[in-house]
This record gives sequence, C-alpha cells and structure tokens, in this order.
Amino acid sequence: QVLDGAGLDVDFHLLSPKGETLVFDERKSDGVHTVETEDGDYMFCFDNTFSTISEKVIFFELILDNMGEDAQDEEDWKKYVTGTDLLDMKLEDILESINSVKARLSKSVQIQTLLRAFEARDRNIQESNFDRVNFWSMVNLGVMVVVSAVQVYMLKSLFEDKRKSRT
Repeated sequence: QVLDGAGLDVDFHLLSPKGETLVFDERKSDGVHTVETEDGDYMFCFDNTFSTISEKVIFFELILDNMGEDAQDEEDWKKYVTGTDLLDMKLEDILESINSVKARLSKSVQIQTLLRAFEARDRNIQESNFDRVNFWSMVNLGVMVVVSAVQVYMLKSLFEDKRKSRT
C-alpha cells in the first residue's frame, strides 16, 4: 500500500524461484496477493521509476501461513505428559483453546497493522490537502488586499478636485 507520495501509485513485481513472473501490478495504490509457494527464494520489487521526481512511502506485510512447524510443536508436549487418558484429553482441549486464541490474536495484530497503514495514508492525504488549502487561502487573501487597495485608490480619485484654483 502506498502511504505517501505523488499519485499514490507504484509498480509491483513478484518472481518465483524459477524466475517466472507470478504477479505484476502496474501503478496500483494497494493490493493483496495470495501465492502458492514452493521451496526457493522469491523476489519482490516495488518500482517507482515512472515517477522519478517524487518519492513514495509504502507499507507491505508478508504473511507466511502453514510453515509446517506447528504440527511438530503440537506433538512435542505429549512426550512430557504422564497420566490417564482423561488428563491427556483435557490437555489437548487446553492446547486447542490456546492455539485458537493465538491464531485470533495474530489475526488481530495483522488487521491492526493494516488499519494503521490506512490511517497513515489518510493522514498524509489530509496534511497535503491542509497545506494546499492554506496556500490558496493566502493567495486569495493577497488578491483581496490588492483589490481593496485599488478600490480605495479609485474612490479617492473620484472625489479629488482636479480643477486648479487661483487666488
């Protein structure tokens, strides 16, 4: 997501380990992409070469799901448990509840981070609009002062007595 910069757009490329282009977005302000992965190094690039004058501030988040380590971690605790099947069943229920809470908390963190990025982009747009409004207000004020000075001068010239009086 582009947070700040002229046009709020950027190019995005995602290449697979084989060098194939998986995703190519041209001049987008935001995007969400889901990709089935394979082993290897992926390359992603945010490209701003079409707008060399202005710099951009971007936010991105890389979320890796199903890394395969969770299944091993879930089974590790079982080797330390001794006791009856009833105790084992209760521990599994507790573990399931803890994992559910952990998953929900991680989703909440992701959503809050995304909302912070939206807020930052909106704040940057508002500050830009505020500066623009202030600039044009000052220009308008300057024009009004000049016009009022010209009007005063013109009114004074109407009431001036241009006849020369001889004494």
